[in-house]
Amino acid sequence: MKKTAFLLAAIAFGSVTKAQNLQKDDEEFTIQLNTITTAVPFLIIAPDSRAGALGDAGVATSPDVNSFHWNTAKLSFSKEKAEFGVSYSPWLRQLVDDIHLSYLAGYTKFGRNHAVGGSLRYFSLGNISFTDALGNPIRDFSPNEFEVLGGYAFRLSDRNSIGLNAKFVYSNLTGGVNVGSVGSKAGLAGAVDLSYAYVNDEVRLGNMDATLSVGTTISNIGNKIAYTVDAYRDFLPTNLRVGTCLNMRFDKYNSLAATVDFNKLLVPTPPEYGIDGSIISGMNPDVPVVSGILQSFYDAPGNVYQNADSTYSVEKNSRFGEELREINIGGGLEYWYSSTLAVRMGYFHEHPSKGARQYLTFGAGVYYSVFGIDVSYLAAFTRTNPLANTVRFSLKFKFGNTNKASAPAGE
Repeated sequence: MKKTAFLLAAIAFGSVTKAQNLQKDDEEFTIQLNTITTAVPFLIIAPDSRAGALGDAGVATSPDVNSFHWNTAKLSFSKEKAEFGVSYSPWLRQLVDDIHLSYLAGYTKFGRNHAVGGSLRYFSLGNISFTDALGNPIRDFSPNEFEVLGGYAFRLSDRNSIGLNAKFVYSNLTGGVNVGSVGSKAGLAGAVDLSYAYVNDEVRLGNMDATLSVGTTISNIGNKIAYTVDAYRDFLPTNLRVGTCLNMRFDKYNSLAATVDFNKLLVPTPPEYGIDGSIISGMNPDVPVVSGILQSFYDAPGNVYQNADSTYSVEKNSRFGEELREINIGGGLEYWYSSTLAVRMGYFHEHPSKGARQYLTFGAGVYYSVFGIDVSYLAAFTRTNPLANTVRFSLKFKFGNTNKASAPAGE
């Protein structure tokens, strides 16, 4: 990878642009593109192939070693004594061939109600050739980012559990190269995740046993990141995830789980600015972290249009509509045969005005004794989507309860 533009594309997962103000025309409006950008977006990339095959849904699925990303609280319901896993995914292969995400995770349970462990996430952005204003080479550099996480899950009762993660985030995108007279530096952050899980494995659907799970996680609550000494500081991708899963057991060999997740970034939405630079709709995004989280629920600017007298107005109810468009939906189906073979498919939807990530996902897993392997494939709806043809690979190793594979909760 030789062009800095590819680096920016990898960071933003696509173009980051904003539509112009619209003229009012017979009360019909075009929805304006208004994407929300953050620092270190690699923190919200699905790291494992199981959830990657379920439309990036995982907050309420059965627990496994990758639960630190989705919902740590689930781990207290795990049937395994301990697990270790590794995942790998080439990233944005439609653009470049040297970006990849690697993920290591492991946990162990002590007693019935406690689980503790951690994960390491490493994101390599390939190779960048820096040049000066005249195009003369300065140096080559390999940008990289990583996250080190420790997590703990505690079961409050037979059906309720909470989880807590603490993490350190490092992001080195420039290698200290000066931009004009301004020196750059690596971004550093500390953050926490809070999670909750509810699991009821005594549900009956007619003559069929089932397990109902509900989960929620607020991830990446932490300080803003700056890449220069005097630069504007960017928010971490603080994210609210809420979801549910229903696992239906047809007999002792066959089961089917249906899951869905809803996601919303708890980061201020960019406001609409006038020609003079003043905010004409929306709210000032330069606020503290806690204020930004609260503000993210009501700060959308909506669809702005210019009146004949050069003043501005906002389409009625468009602010609330934009808030709803900021909710991404992902979900899928997971079929298990005899706790050894899994087949999965899913769908992810992001509104076109918020990034337009829309794709189908497919995957499968094979488990034998203490070993399991999963693979997933992402099929984008458009050929120009940089996420198209994304493949993920995951390996799992189980220790303790070797009589049962990591089948859906309630097996």
